[in-house]
Order: sequence, then C-alpha cells, then structure tokens
Amino acid sequence: MQKIAVVTGGGSGLGREMALALAAAGFQVTVTGRTETKLLETAAAAEEIDAVGDAGVGEVRTAVLDVTDGAAVREFFASLPRIDVLVNNAGTGMPAAPIEEVGEDAWRAVVDTNLTGSFLCAQAAYALMLRQDPSGGRIINNGSLSAHVPRPHAIAYTASKHAITGLTKGLELEGRPHGITAGQIDIGNAATAMTERMEQGALQPDGSTAVEPTFDPRIVADFVARVALLPTSVAVPTLTVMAAGMPYAGRG
Repeated sequence: MQKIAVVTGGGSGLGREMALALAAAGFQVTVTGRTETKLLETAAAAEEIDAVGDAGVGEVRTAVLDVTDGAAVREFFASLPRIDVLVNNAGTGMPAAPIEEVGEDAWRAVVDTNLTGSFLCAQAAYALMLRQDPSGGRIINNGSLSAHVPRPHAIAYTASKHAITGLTKGLELEGRPHGITAGQIDIGNAATAMTERMEQGALQPDGSTAVEPTFDPRIVADFVARVALLPTSVAVPTLTVMAAGMPYAGRG
C-alpha cells in the first residue's frame, strides 16, 4: 500500500523540496498552500522528475488551503483516505521590528499561521491517524533555530517557533499509545527566498550586520524523507540542520 503524505506550505522553498523528496521516496504527496499556481509548479516539478524514469516516484497532488481556517483544514483532512506523514511546514514572518513597534495584527498573523495553523493541521491529521486502518502515523513540525535562540527584532516569529516545540512534545506524548509519533526539524539558513537577506547581511545581537552562510535546502528535504520512511516504532523528537559557521550558540 502506497503511503500518503501531506506537506503544508508546499508551493515553494523548503516545502517544495520536501514534497519532491517524499515523492522520490515513493509517497503519494499532497501539497497545500494558498496560491494555486505555486502548488501546480511543485506538481509539475515532480512530473519532470518522474519523466526521467526514476523508479518509485510518487504522485504529487495539490490542494488550496489556508491553514488558519479551522473548518477548511478539517474538511481537507476528512477528504483523505488516510495519512501516514504530515509535514507542518507552512509558516510566515514579518519585517524586522523592535518589540515596541510590533503591531497586534502583525503579531497575530505570524502566530496564527506558524502555531495555530500547525496545531489545526496536526489535530486533524491526528484524528485521521487514530481512526484509519492500520492506525498510526508521523507528524513532522518545521521549527527553526529560533525555537532555541532568538534573532533581534523577531519576537513574533521567535515566540511562535518556541511554541512549536511545546506542540511537538505534546503530540509525541499523547500519540505514543496510538502509534503516532511527532518530531521537529530545526533549520538554520537553508537557501530559500526567505533567507536571501542572510547573504546580503543580517542584523546581529550586537547591532552589527553580518553576512551569514546558507546551504542547499535539498539536504533538509532528504532528512525529512529519511525520517518519514522510519517505522512509527522509532521516534526522532528533534533534529537540527544548519549552515556550518552561522551564528547559533553565539547569537547573544
């Protein structure tokens, strides 16, 4: 039986690479996001890989979905025949700003997407994993190095990613009796559109601006696929993948 995976935020960047890696590993993948054209580009990229003749490449399907819309999230997951792996990748940030300038609407937009969206998708996937036959599955949450240490002027993003760690631990604990395992991958400076500014210079804790190294996002995607292929009797609670030499322990 072919395994089924869902990747939220799968229209670009890390989400696209994760979806392609899972498809290459033989999963039937559905990518979700708010922009249909981007999702279709991911599906087309998977078809190009398949056309090369790689054995075992799975299909990539698309579904327009706003992860902050609880009713839409529940309807989407209820439409699936089963789910073996959920990758909670959808996320957003906001322009860098000191705490006194962070607007309430901007704060809520980040937390609603990064935290509440991840919870809603995990909750709906968890419910399906409980009732499907065979039951069980795996949830992989996209954290960040910001789940450990903050960047300056990024309090909403930092708070949301710290909260993802709590969500992951709660899912792992409650899922144990049901064959549902949860883990978190914390990524530092994978080269995507979101990290282009790192190559131009990023604000540091001492007030300076410094260029930071990045790395190929396909490496992250490979790790995600490897974890996804593990039996649910094996847990990977946390995994950190980062560009060597980037500020981390020494952020301040």
